[in-house]
Amino acid sequence: MAAPSSSADARPPLGPRQWPAWLGIGLAALAARLPWPLQRALGRLLGDLLRVALGSRRGIARRNLQLCFPALDDDARATLLRAHFHALGTGFFEFARAWWGTVAPMRRDVVIEGLEHLQAARADGRGVLLVSGHFTTLEICGRLLCDHVPLAGMYRPHAAGAMEWAVRRGRLRYAEAMFTKHDLRGSVRHLKRGGVLWYAPDQDPSRGDAVYVPFFGQPAHSLTSTHQLARMAGAAVVLFQHERRADGGYTLRLSPALADFPSADPHADTARVMAGIEAMARTAPAQYLWIHRRFKRQPDGSDVYRDAG
Repeated sequence: MAAPSSSADARPPLGPRQWPAWLGIGLAALAARLPWPLQRALGRLLGDLLRVALGSRRGIARRNLQLCFPALDDDARATLLRAHFHALGTGFFEFARAWWGTVAPMRRDVVIEGLEHLQAARADGRGVLLVSGHFTTLEICGRLLCDHVPLAGMYRPHAAGAMEWAVRRGRLRYAEAMFTKHDLRGSVRHLKRGGVLWYAPDQDPSRGDAVYVPFFGQPAHSLTSTHQLARMAGAAVVLFQHERRADGGYTLRLSPALADFPSADPHADTARVMAGIEAMARTAPAQYLWIHRRFKRQPDGSDVYRDAG
């Protein structure tokens, strides 16, 4: 299988500019070792604090919910907004556990549906592009899936060198390889060798080939990269849904490989992928990453977040 795009054994950056990042990493690593029931309770409290402290992100999330759930009244959207920040707070502890702690308590309560679809997609030696969205359960459920299938990931590098080193090292405890979003060659090579690559193409891209496709009925600027990666690598595409249940456990769902994918039409394929991610978000709406400015680019140049606050 493909090697990681940079060594996990590289020396950590220790210069004074990195000290604030190392302090945060140390606190998060300590938080990763708290008992899971306590982390869940603290996660809700942290979510409430974030909802108050992050005024601009709260406004973005509120605007996204207005755009995506117009049928809900104000009270229902306010309830969903609070639940979203609770999910964000819990997600902090899940990320920390996935990177630097143990997931033994989570393993007892995980349900995996459709693993046979992933196995079938790999049966003929093809690579598999495992497509999901940016949910607060992203990291913990990716780690839980690694118990059952060798999984590599594609990610956006962190700006702080200390954070990049620590997170990458943490991920390589369980992931087979990690590729930055710019390492197209490494990603394609991994897929061509029969590897499984986790990928989330649902955020507004700053660069790359993109088209406008519907997402919750809104025009969403979206990368065509799922189509491109599948075409270049000859990979199957399997949708990967994951959610945190009310009882504290997790459900992971793998779909049958998308039929007739990729087609000759990157726009149609991108719309199909976004429709799949929308269906995931409708299943667990509080857990989708609404604080992202998903609709910041519009075909007419308008700013849907101008009055968000």
